[in-house]
Amino acid sequence: MTGGLWTALLVLSCSAVAYALGRWLRVGPRPGWTPGDGPAGSVERATFHTLHTASLAAPPLRAGLTTDSARKAARQLRSLLGSPALCLLDEEQLLAWEGSGSHHREEVLAHASRTGPAGRPRVVPLTCDDAECRIRWAVIAPLRVDDAHRGQLVALAEQESDSLARAAHELARWTSAQLELAELDWARTRLMEAELRALRAQISPHFIFNSLAVIGSFIRTDPERARELLLGFADFLRYSFRRGGDFTTLAEELGAIEHYLKLSRARFGERLQVTWRVAPEVLPVAVPFLCLQPLVENAVKHAMVGRQTTLITIAADDEGSTARIVIEDDGAGMDPKDLAKVLAGEVGREAGIGLGNVDERLRQVYGKTHGPVIETAVGAGMKITIRIPKYHPGVQANPRPFPQGD
Repeated sequence: MTGGLWTALLVLSCSAVAYALGRWLRVGPRPGWTPGDGPAGSVERATFHTLHTASLAAPPLRAGLTTDSARKAARQLRSLLGSPALCLLDEEQLLAWEGSGSHHREEVLAHASRTGPAGRPRVVPLTCDDAECRIRWAVIAPLRVDDAHRGQLVALAEQESDSLARAAHELARWTSAQLELAELDWARTRLMEAELRALRAQISPHFIFNSLAVIGSFIRTDPERARELLLGFADFLRYSFRRGGDFTTLAEELGAIEHYLKLSRARFGERLQVTWRVAPEVLPVAVPFLCLQPLVENAVKHAMVGRQTTLITIAADDEGSTARIVIEDDGAGMDPKDLAKVLAGEVGREAGIGLGNVDERLRQVYGKTHGPVIETAVGAGMKITIRIPKYHPGVQANPRPFPQGD
């Protein structure tokens, strides 16, 4: 799929440059041309114009084929072709008309409703009673995503032109590629949401039952502590199942972890020791929602197996452009080969609550080099290091006051 998208983009660039150069040779130099500009200069200008215009048309199309995105992209698409007018249609209606000749709308819609062979553009004649209107032809090129019809790109012209038909066809292929990328973006977003739902579902029912049992045990002997633990338990669940945003602040994520560990320590007592070391300047850094708590839960659940006491250390330091977060335990550890299977999803979730999920989400957001670095061995505990960029395109925290009282 990726190869096809790049092929379409390459074909469009070559075709559009050739078409732009052909227009330049037919109609002469643009204003501002000087005798020192040779053919190489015109090719460079055409190339720059094509790439720059395409870069302006791409962002709205990456939002999908809607009335708003079509309106924003149509002007740039028409500029790429140099046609008197251009319009975009989805499967049901005309979304945007850019340029002159809008009185041809009904006729264009009638032609467009008669879909031709898949993937093939059609050149059709237009009739007009307006003596001042010079538009007499339309090139109708289909827009397809994954071999499914999504709409049509129509270029209007004064005369029948094979070069315009070819250029419109390639432009429609490039537009289709952008729409395909939009669907991939949408699918990736849905996948991340599904992974987040799965991660929430992995919050251990045993933890919930054990927490309620611990809280119940303090009701008569220490009601004030029972009340404090119950409020913390409610805040933890409220945070874990909240809606509204894929990102939060490091301060909020650590706040949820603090509530979780208080409940865990109420259960395990002195067997569970926790050390915190957090630099205040990294607390506002945006992090993916629930990217750290599952790692701490994993440490609590597995580090204490067969041990009298376990120490968990949570540290967050400022490293200039990144925040370095470390979650370390001195527990049972894991065979690196088994860890690789967990990260690859080849074993059940009981082997590592959310570890593979967190690894995948971090790499999706920040790139393949930003997954957690895990150091472990059997009997040697586990150390997980995560480096979160302080600023990353598309990453913005959606903080809510924590704890939340609604």
